Amino acid sequence: MDAAIAALMEELGRAAVAAAAVLAQTPTARKDAALTAAAAAVRRQRAVILAANERDLAAARQAHLSAARLERLRLDEPRVAAIAASIEEVIALPDPIGRTVARWERPNGLRIERVVVPLGVIGIIYESRPNVTTDAGALCLKSGNATILRAGSESRHSSRALHECLASGLESAALPGACIQLVPTTDRAAVGYLLGGMSEYLDVIVPRGGRSLVERVQREARVPVIGHLEGNCHVYVDRDADLPMARSIALNAKMRRTGICGAAETLLVDSACAATHLAPIVRDLLDAGCEVRGDAAVRNVDARVRAATEQDWYTEYLDAIIAARLVDGVDAAIAHIARYGSAHTECIVTGNAVTAETFLQRVDSAIVLHNASTQFADGGEFGMGAEIGISTDRFHARGPVGVEQLTSYKYLVRGSGQLRP
Repeated sequence: MDAAIAALMEELGRAAVAAAAVLAQTPTARKDAALTAAAAAVRRQRAVILAANERDLAAARQAHLSAARLERLRLDEPRVAAIAASIEEVIALPDPIGRTVARWERPNGLRIERVVVPLGVIGIIYESRPNVTTDAGALCLKSGNATILRAGSESRHSSRALHECLASGLESAALPGACIQLVPTTDRAAVGYLLGGMSEYLDVIVPRGGRSLVERVQREARVPVIGHLEGNCHVYVDRDADLPMARSIALNAKMRRTGICGAAETLLVDSACAATHLAPIVRDLLDAGCEVRGDAAVRNVDARVRAATEQDWYTEYLDAIIAARLVDGVDAAIAHIARYGSAHTECIVTGNAVTAETFLQRVDSAIVLHNASTQFADGGEFGMGAEIGISTDRFHARGPVGVEQLTSYKYLVRGSGQLRP
């Protein structure tokens, strides 16, 4: 390990621990003041942010990054405005820190409270989405956590410009700059040290990126990890689905933004409605520029459909590609999702309330929707202001990871001299 990298990361870690101690005692108004100033800085510095993003995009094009990765990296005026608005949505959220979630008294007179507290110091490693800088920074600040951000090299200029807005917000509220730190080097050794050498400072790590990044974090991290490996999301069109609704949901779920983890990757159509529903939905996707890979029944609908392989049912494309097949009713759809899915987000389109409830209760994914696009798998859309990511874990946090999910609790016990016999 490069001694300079180790020294740099140790310095970040020590500063974060000190900042976390301050943040844990910081009142809501002061945290909100920092975020208000940060949002204003994003709006004020939008030209600087967009110029930085253009530098990142130019380098990404020269490196021949895929269209999907370029789309995730790209910022424009509406997206910068959305970044500022997302910070303001976090400001509007209730502060969970210090809230008493349970209170009771024991027969011996001990009075016990369970109180919400921050996790401490959160390390966040992400790739090509510069907006993660502000989303993560805002959520961690609101929830009283210090954070160390490690942006991907492809988004380094954009992330630095956005981090400067957060830093100016902290300064204006007289909070330590170490509350939100951005690792100032793109050296890959910094990631290795963050994962394996900083358990003294970090309380949790959140990866936000592709499979290879998440697998590495889960393999090498020496502290707990919150994250998901893949978003292999499904849309199931049931025999009782309204056709116009099914067409619009399937198209939106796949094509609104193909590079996000909530984009649909597999279309399942009930064989009982194939004669009326399959062709219109598949043709909508094809006409929108989506490649469809299907089973024999789907290939019979349109010559443009390519043959699906077994691997296609497991694949998160993050691109304008979808796998499609017929299934024999809701039970078969649930079985397909259980076998091939990644427990992220699934949707059923149906007018039958009983079938919908069967799907909602039996599908074991973090997010399950009825008659709504999978693209709603987003903390902002859930009213959580923003998110660090979607967790498919089954403990601590599941689904969108927002302010509430970045907390823990402790017990306060008040006595009057009780001794245990």
